[in-house]
Amino acid sequence: MGEAPGAEFGDFVRSRWVSLLRVAYLLTGDRHAAEDLLQEVLEQVYVRWRRVRATPDAYVRKALVNRAANRWRRRSRRPEQALGDLDRSAPDHAGDVALREGVVAALRALPLRQRAAVALRFLEDLSVAETAAALDCSEGAVRSHTARGLAKLREALSGSDLVLPEPDSHRSAR
Repeated sequence: MGEAPGAEFGDFVRSRWVSLLRVAYLLTGDRHAAEDLLQEVLEQVYVRWRRVRATPDAYVRKALVNRAANRWRRRSRRPEQALGDLDRSAPDHAGDVALREGVVAALRALPLRQRAAVALRFLEDLSVAETAAALDCSEGAVRSHTARGLAKLREALSGSDLVLPEPDSHRSAR
């Protein structure tokens, strides 16, 4: 078969773990689901390391988006079950935590492609072209998903102290 990825793969995972977990979290909206999603993708990357090691970040981002979309599709096909309120955690009243929770809730409400576009463009600081490659769509579609996503976030977060960037103002030349 081929050589095991070894130290090179381990170095990649250690250096990119936090950033990749953040992307996975923003795609899933849940810490545990994000860890599971990232673990599945990293297993896939480990097996294919020889082929993807030249551009592992791009491969992992695309795989995260695709795997998250597959999970979302599977979940939407299953009939919903009334499970009641599963989030029994006590709310934290600190202002920054409340704001973060509001932003995450607003992100969760976005359709997956819009959520992915906003997360990759503004939180991962990717260019339109890099985001298009990760989402496997055109640059125009990325601009459209980003603009619509930001508009919905702006609407959901109106009244908060958070100021969202204009879609064209963030590295539009990139």
